[in-house]
Amino acid sequence: MIDAHVHIERGPYTKEWIMEFISYAEKRDIDRLYLLEHSHRFSDFVNIYDSILENKDCGEYQREWLSRKSELRLSDYKDFINEMRKYKFPIEISFGLEICYFPEKEEEIKECVSNFDWDFLTGSIHWIDGWGFDHPKTKNSWNERDIDNVYKRYYELMIQLVQSNIFDILAHPDSIKCFGHYPSRDFTNIYESLSTALKESEMKAEFSNGLYINYGHKELGLNTDLLKILLDNNVQIVTASDAHRPEDVGKYIMEAKELIYKTFMEINNQY
Repeated sequence: MIDAHVHIERGPYTKEWIMEFISYAEKRDIDRLYLLEHSHRFSDFVNIYDSILENKDCGEYQREWLSRKSELRLSDYKDFINEMRKYKFPIEISFGLEICYFPEKEEEIKECVSNFDWDFLTGSIHWIDGWGFDHPKTKNSWNERDIDNVYKRYYELMIQLVQSNIFDILAHPDSIKCFGHYPSRDFTNIYESLSTALKESEMKAEFSNGLYINYGHKELGLNTDLLKILLDNNVQIVTASDAHRPEDVGKYIMEAKELIYKTFMEINNQY
């Protein structure tokens, strides 16, 4: 029972704060927690976000958002991790980062994560050519977009993320559906390409409950087509809540595991 994506951003860097997450994990029979912070929380990463500042649709909002968010120093987080590694917790704890991927900023990302022994690095697509597609305050900007093109570009960036070989885990691979927009075309070939890239890079992909928990999305985890293709290609899938507060740790992880297993059995019964 793994929860591979839990944000600690709403509290202090203390053992007591971590124990709050562990308490809820134990109540939901979680054996291992992957605790992380967003890259946008740290001033060290601010330069990778250049493209969001000049976006013609949402640049003003995104500039203010970044300046408000990026107040921490990465060194403080590293010191905290080293301190926590001295303790034996009742369940297994791993510490890492969720890093926003920008293809033109790969070298800067590598530099930021160097010189530290991270337990894991999770890569995510939250921005499409400078546009924050999943921000509630930019939701209306979807109305001016071609949905098929948005999806196509989203997965192009995701495949580049995987092929960068920077990351261990791919975060929420279909978060593009966050506001209920869906493409009109078949994306099987693109899903196959993503699966191949994941397999070749030996990366794990999340079955994320984040949209279900944080956006009220009707669908738990990955869309069925993508999930089937990932499983059929033997991509390793990890369950993740994308919790942003202790009480959401491990939420719907059991249901996610059951859904993954059911889909896996359906695939095997076809052969």
